[in-house]
Order: sequence, then C-alpha cells, then structure tokens
Amino acid sequence: MNRLFVVNKPIFRTSNSYMGYVKRKYHTKKVGFSGTLDPFATGCLIVATGQYTKLFQYLNKTPKKYKATLWLGANSPSLDIERIDSIKETKIFDEKSIKQTLSSLLGELTYYPPKFCAKKIDGTRAYELARAGEEVALKTITSTIYDIKLIHYNHPFVHFEATVSEGTYIRSLGALIADKLGVDGTLSSLHRVYEGTFYFDHEKAINPFTHLALPRNIYTGDETFIELGKKLFIDYFENKNSGIYLIETSHFFSIIEIKDKTIHYRLNRLPKYDASI
Repeated sequence: MNRLFVVNKPIFRTSNSYMGYVKRKYHTKKVGFSGTLDPFATGCLIVATGQYTKLFQYLNKTPKKYKATLWLGANSPSLDIERIDSIKETKIFDEKSIKQTLSSLLGELTYYPPKFCAKKIDGTRAYELARAGEEVALKTITSTIYDIKLIHYNHPFVHFEATVSEGTYIRSLGALIADKLGVDGTLSSLHRVYEGTFYFDHEKAINPFTHLALPRNIYTGDETFIELGKKLFIDYFENKNSGIYLIETSHFFSIIEIKDKTIHYRLNRLPKYDASI
C-alpha cells in the first residue's frame, strides 16, 4: 500500500516508536516519517507507507508553525520538561516587554541547537552523548523566524506561536526568549500545527504529487523507455534546463534530474495516487 498522510503524534512518544501504531492500523511493514518531533512534543507528523516513503525529501514542508509554552524559572539541560533540574521564582513581566522580546527574534536567527538533539557528532547523535554525560560541541545554525507572537501570558507560563523555516529548534527559541528576559526558562509544551501545506486532518490520504516542491516536465519520447529505466535523451524533454523534475506517464510518475544535458533517474515507476486507499 502506498499512502501519504498526517498523524497527530501524542505526548511522550518518540516519533519512531509511534510508527508501530501506524503499521498495525494500516497493516503494512514499510512505514516512514518526516520531521522528527521530540517525545514531549505533539502534533503534525508526516507519514508515508510503501514507495511513497521515498518522496519525503521532495515534499513542500516549509514554513512550519508551532504553538509552545515557555515555563519561566524552570531550568532543564534538554530545554524541555523531560529533564527539569531546578525551578526558581521569577518576577512578573508586563506583556509589552514579552511581546517586544518575541518581536526581537524575527528574521534570520543564528544560535546553537539543543545539546539533546539528533544532530550527529563524529557519527554519534548529540543526545546520546549528552545523556552519557559527555561534552557536546555543536556548531551554530541559522533559521528564519517568519512570525512569532504572544498568545497568552499567565505567569510563569508564556504561550506563544511561531512560524519558522525548516530545521528550526523551538526549544532553542524558547531558551533565547528566557535569556533575553534574564531568567531561566524551558518549554513545557510544544505542538506542531503544520508543515508547509501538511496538517492533521484525521489521517486522510493525501496525493503526494500535488505537494512536491518540484516543477513538472514533459517527456515526448516513447514511454516504455522510462518504464524500463532506459537511457533518456535531452531532445525528448520540453524543458531542457538543468534541474530536478517530476515526469508523469500514462501509468506512473518518475523524478529525473537534468545535468549537463544528461538525464539521470532519481526515482522511477512511482505509483499514482489511489483516492480509494
């Protein structure tokens, strides 16, 4: 079965372990997901089965929108509620100063990812090193904060939402807000609302070929060449410019790359979307 859909990941489940639920529910063994959510986070998680798992890298998944709660005065090395080691009383802030702090983070933002993250350091996940008590030295990353606003402030909890570029760590964003306010702070909740055009809709099947961040090209040659994976020639393509393209034939889709007037297969014979699944 080839299916693409969005699940609403529950709290305190890893994204990977939640795939067990998907396998059982849809009676399939080949399942994958895109955009890992931390165990304490909930919300939009893009899932695919069968051959559609090969399409994740081509999906239009940005911008992403999150709703989060920042707990002022709480400290956690993981920047979330899983490892809180101290809680301190903090002064009450006026909403204007909180809104100004949030606004100051708009635009391009360079920062360090959380030590408890999935980035690899010499082949080992950072969170594995951090959990073992080893030193974690991560390089800075740059994200774009398209929008960030206060939803509600009920001391010591700051509820905010942020629309960000792919790869943004909201836990780090929460830590930056707390730093600017001059207090400890950690996220007590995190919910992903959507990724690009993907949002939770009761796990309804989605046509992946309408959600690819790829232009279409037209092949005017013999379709059996594509079906058999034979060598293709530039003269038979409507758009001859270099790039990665989606090609539709009578029975399936293919993704090809044109480079130096040479055609390379990226993915071939991807089955068309079946609305009955």
